[in-house]
Amino acid sequence: MKRETVPVSILYSTTGAYASLGRDAVAGAMAAISEVNADTRFSFRIEPKIDDPAGRAERYALLCEAAIRQHGCRHVIGTITSWSRKDVLPAIERHGALLWYAFPYEGYEASDSAIYLGACPNQHLLPLFDHVLPRYGRRPFIVGSNYIWGWEISRIAREITEGAGGQVVSERFVPLGSTEVDHLIAEIAQKRPDFILSNLVGESVTAFLAAYDSLRRVTPDAPPVVACNLSETELEGLTPSARSGHMSAAPYFNRLDSAENRDFKARMALRHGSDRRLTTSFVAAYMSVSILARAIEDAATDAPEAIRRIVTSRLFETPLGPITVDPRTHHAALRPHLALSNSDGEFDIFHSAPAPVAADPYLVRSLGRPLGGGGADADPAAPLAGSMLKVIK
Repeated sequence: MKRETVPVSILYSTTGAYASLGRDAVAGAMAAISEVNADTRFSFRIEPKIDDPAGRAERYALLCEAAIRQHGCRHVIGTITSWSRKDVLPAIERHGALLWYAFPYEGYEASDSAIYLGACPNQHLLPLFDHVLPRYGRRPFIVGSNYIWGWEISRIAREITEGAGGQVVSERFVPLGSTEVDHLIAEIAQKRPDFILSNLVGESVTAFLAAYDSLRRVTPDAPPVVACNLSETELEGLTPSARSGHMSAAPYFNRLDSAENRDFKARMALRHGSDRRLTTSFVAAYMSVSILARAIEDAATDAPEAIRRIVTSRLFETPLGPITVDPRTHHAALRPHLALSNSDGEFDIFHSAPAPVAADPYLVRSLGRPLGGGGADADPAAPLAGSMLKVIK
């Protein structure tokens, strides 16, 4: 019997300022599509409509609109940056389609026309600061890409820091994709913060870490770099010393030691070879397609309303482990991990939350929460106990 074809838009920038993230995402999406199309237990095949906006703001909405109107796509797997997500959402909402967004973001959003499979601040920034503020100090230097992600994560980090009795030493932003970072390194050397929070994206991250390694070579006690969006992808191309010693918070790392990830990596090794490093970007897009396909099979339709009901009413097995999606916010419950990068460009996980953390995109439940209690081996009597995240937007 001939299987029905379901068109799906794959919308990631594979050229431009954050092309490496987009290439990994497309590879992950296509890996999932290949599995679905080869599995006759699915009553349909997925036909991908792949578009490259090239990191240009004006192209996202145009390509999204064309995929929906001209190619019949009712589901869009894609966008990495928050401004690109916000650019496509009006078209998604206008045509009754569904966006699958699986990258870390700054929160303060919930749309009936989106499924959020990436971490929001209470699943990445709060666990990270729970760990670093009691251990490194309360004087961070914040650097970010000059757009929504950089601005909002910096704002929340500043509120957390000030709520804990600390002070941000400096906040600096660079254009998205800019590799001109020497002035940042000079200011860090001059102001000597306790740690650096990087909210940089794409090529800017790699350039910053390469330049920062030069400072570390002459300043043995240079402060550590921490981030909520640093993955194996950004470490590629760096020297071994520039790769190592950076902390990241995320729901997935290649070295995640779980039955689900071991099984996933074994399947991907058969398809891509054992040398293929699986990154957050790859897994995010893979997971989006995989969950969508299972929901279509369960619903016997790709109608977005039916898919939303399925996705928000059952558990899905993923490389991250079992996840559920909140029917109120459409955000996934995710298990945060803290990890340190090593000279091989991998991340060694040193702390994991005991269970998935429900998303709190507006930080409503986090209002007034004690800080300092969530990190590895955290001391409940640490100085941060009793401090509060006091402002929400």
